[in-house]
Amino acid sequence: MPTPQFVLDLREKIGQAPLWLPGAGAVVYDDAGRVLLCKRADTGAWTIITGMIEPGEEPAAALKREVLEETGVEVEVELLLGIGVVGPVTFPNGDVVTFLNHDFRCRFVSGDARVNDDESSDVRWFPVDDLPPLNPRHLDLVTTARTADGVPHFVR
Repeated sequence: MPTPQFVLDLREKIGQAPLWLPGAGAVVYDDAGRVLLCKRADTGAWTIITGMIEPGEEPAAALKREVLEETGVEVEVELLLGIGVVGPVTFPNGDVVTFLNHDFRCRFVSGDARVNDDESSDVRWFPVDDLPPLNPRHLDLVTTARTADGVPHFVR
C-alpha cells in the first residue's frame, strides 16, 4: 500500500517534520508454530507485519487489514501483546515518524503467504528456531508472543 492519504495531506502542511502516528504490529503463527515475516522492499530487513492505523480505525481491525494487504493471509487477532513507542524513524525520503505501536499475537486463518503489495520483496513462514535476522524488538515479540498470557506489556 502506498502512504495513506491522511499522511500525505499532513505532509503537505508540515513537510518532513516529525509526526506522531498510531501503528500496529502482528506476530502471526500458523498451526505448525511458524511465524509469518516479510522482507521490507525499502530496507531489505525482515520484520513482523506492521502498518499504520487509519483515522477512526480500531487497532485490531487495522492489523487484520494490513496483514491481508501485505501477505494475502487472513488472521484472527488473539491478544494484545503490548503498546509502546517506536522511533523516531526516518524514512528513505526524509520523513520522520514516531509510532505509538499496538502489537498483537495473531493466528493464521486462511490464505497463501505471498508478496501482496509493493511494501515487501519476500513473505515467508519461519520456524521460531530458524529465524532470519530481526531487530531486537521484533525478535523479542516473536519469542515472547508464543507464551503470552494476555497481560499487555508496556513501559511503566
